[in-house]
Amino acid sequence: MDKDRIEGMAKQAKGAIKEVAGKLTGDAKLQAEGKADKVEGKVQNAVGGAKDAVRNAADK
Repeated sequence: MDKDRIEGMAKQAKGAIKEVAGKLTGDAKLQAEGKADKVEGKVQNAVGGAKDAVRNAADK
């Protein structure tokens, strides 16, 4: 598993927590930051998945 996938999943989790905290406190900025972190994490996770796929194809 590529390190980008691990870091991406961590960013998604962090973003989800920030988004919920923003909703609970009524902090629109924190909520928006959480959503942005989640998107960034999804992109990073996808990049890591692509790297894994290339490595697996090269190994065959």
